[in-house]
Amino acid sequence: MREVGAICMNIHKASEDYLEAMLMMQEKHGYIRSIDVAAQLGVTKPSVSYSTKRLREAGYITMDGDSYITLTDTGMEIARRMYERHKLLTEFFIRLGVDSETAREDACKVEHDLSEKTFEAICEHAKRSHGEDNG
Repeated sequence: MREVGAICMNIHKASEDYLEAMLMMQEKHGYIRSIDVAAQLGVTKPSVSYSTKRLREAGYITMDGDSYITLTDTGMEIARRMYERHKLLTEFFIRLGVDSETAREDACKVEHDLSEKTFEAICEHAKRSHGEDNG
């Protein structure tokens, strides 16, 4: 169970990955298509088909007649949260001296499992450390 804002929900790591990838597609192309999500995540079209069906049933996305995907408000909230975690953790790992590719990969691994309390502590530490670097 994840808590996103005031919303508590059961959502799996894979679903979070899909929603995050969809947000990235939306920002990059202005639209979301299943084929782009498959390419982004390195999965098959049938896998995306199965996952989009589940995400639709859960109320995280809608699909129009041309198979374009739209994130619902709840889906967007989860996607933004995961994307923000990913970006902040990647930046934190890079500041620790990790190369950018490894930092991105590791951020993807831990962004789902890190407690909110630990994530906030990392953010606070990063702010303090960044302030010392600039001050």
